[in-house]
Amino acid sequence: MSLPAAVSLEQLRKQAKDLRKARSLKLSEAQLEIARRYGFPSWPRLRSYVDRVATAGPSLQHAFSDDPAYYAERAEGLLASASDGTPDAVAAFTRWSAPLTPAGARQVVARNHGFTSWASLRRHVADLRAEPFARAFRALRARDLDGLRALLDRFPELATASGTNGNDLLGLASATCDERLVSVLLEAGADVARANAHGWTALHQAGYSNLPHMARLLLAHGAPVDVSGRGNGGTPLAAALFWGNTEVAAVLAEHGVVPRNLRTAAGLNDVALVEELWSSPSAGAHRGFYRPHSGFPAWRPSSSLTEIRDEAMSWAARADAVDAIAALYRLGASLEANVYQGTPLTWAAARGRSRAVRLLLSLGAAPSATGTFGGPTHGVGTTALHHAAESGHLEVIEALLDAGADPTISDELYGGTPANWAAHGGHEDARALLLRRGGTERD
Repeated sequence: MSLPAAVSLEQLRKQAKDLRKARSLKLSEAQLEIARRYGFPSWPRLRSYVDRVATAGPSLQHAFSDDPAYYAERAEGLLASASDGTPDAVAAFTRWSAPLTPAGARQVVARNHGFTSWASLRRHVADLRAEPFARAFRALRARDLDGLRALLDRFPELATASGTNGNDLLGLASATCDERLVSVLLEAGADVARANAHGWTALHQAGYSNLPHMARLLLAHGAPVDVSGRGNGGTPLAAALFWGNTEVAAVLAEHGVVPRNLRTAAGLNDVALVEELWSSPSAGAHRGFYRPHSGFPAWRPSSSLTEIRDEAMSWAARADAVDAIAALYRLGASLEANVYQGTPLTWAAARGRSRAVRLLLSLGAAPSATGTFGGPTHGVGTTALHHAAESGHLEVIEALLDAGADPTISDELYGGTPANWAAHGGHEDARALLLRRGGTERD
């Protein structure tokens, strides 16, 4: 049977009456059997679902997590995107005449799911076992290919249905990093160009997670490379280069360098383009995107040419783009600027980019400089050594120590030394190296 979204309550009542007559059942028995055919445990649960779908229309978003905290986090993220000016997120608040406040965001999320209040949504998500979209989500989470195919065969509308904040099953599948699930959904007719409320597509997720094979699969099905998520210029390529994900960035760049600005050129290690854009008005074009999710603090990129150039140095460093680093330094970019959440050396160290770390140090980057990195509950008063230790990048740790980095500095948020950070990250080899080289630990 097709997804109940395609069936009216009147049709369901007729099916129950016909079944009652055909098999001499009580009406309640016939209704229960109809409900179970659709995968619902009772007639009232099926009726409630169909009523909600009919009231909300095709824009209905289906809940799929049974954790109420999930929806609170989605409300916070939606508010952050709307505050950043992301069009679809702004439109969601406008649609429901909701203020750009935490309470307004919860109102929007509840209304998008077909409920008039946050309390009603919380009651609903307490038991999602029967909901077709939630069942498909559980199949994704379990990597259950056969179960997913069976649900899509039974409820074909699932391939194009929307979940919380506009996340469809294809986008949720891409977040699992499992190409097999993505393939099943593409075969079922999922829209490869579909974006969620943040403007984020499955191809963005492939860039964010450094999945070159998934990117090729999505591109082969027509995934667009020029759509922006989380701000102007937040293309899949920008999402990849924010993290210095060079493997998937190379795949995406084959389909166009979008956006074509200085930080993208630097991340791609394209020296010719860096030199071309250095003094060009296009150097800072399409820089509205600055964070892949709201875990990073709010910021507004400026039109300052100095900021644009220094940011490019950071993007080159995180991508191990040593040719671009050298070119940017020669042209005048700073080694120490913290344009947004991390100096070039900190980014290179955090990403384990040993070549970039050595080059930056040789050019004069301060090995023990402190600063901020990541979100507000992460790196405050940290050094590059803290972040190399956190991820267990032994070669980078050695390079920093050889350049004179101080392994005894405590960060300002947790009071931890690099050795503490290595231990917290579960990297005993990095902790031991730091202690051998003069590091200390705080209680």
